[in-house]
Amino acid sequence: MTRGEFLSLLEVERFLQHRPKQLRDIALELRNLVASVAPQASERILWKGLSYYDRSRGGPVKAGICGIEFHDDHVRLAFVHGAFLKDPEGMLEGKRLAKRYIRLESYESAPWEYLEQLIIRSAAFDPASLSPK
Repeated sequence: MTRGEFLSLLEVERFLQHRPKQLRDIALELRNLVASVAPQASERILWKGLSYYDRSRGGPVKAGICGIEFHDDHVRLAFVHGAFLKDPEGMLEGKRLAKRYIRLESYESAPWEYLEQLIIRSAAFDPASLSPK
């Protein structure tokens, strides 16, 4: 497995500097979680958020692992292929074709262990497995 490429902490902090502290804390913890369980991920600032994907399999959509999206009062951990992930707790939300997310309003109430499992599942998911042979 090849190591991905993460942005420097300085770049990420600069990107986050105008976000409320509560949202920055959630985003930085999510970033640490992705780095620890999906070291093959590459990180980009994309669509006004942070995007993680497996460069060896494609770009941010085709090989998307997850994304951190910012809203006024919460952060979303989004999975571009979330409709295909095992979600026994039923926490994933969303009505789009395949994209699903979990809304995180506070660091303290975030289900960190569950988020870790979803990131692991997403990093292992290969959307090419859905293509007809």
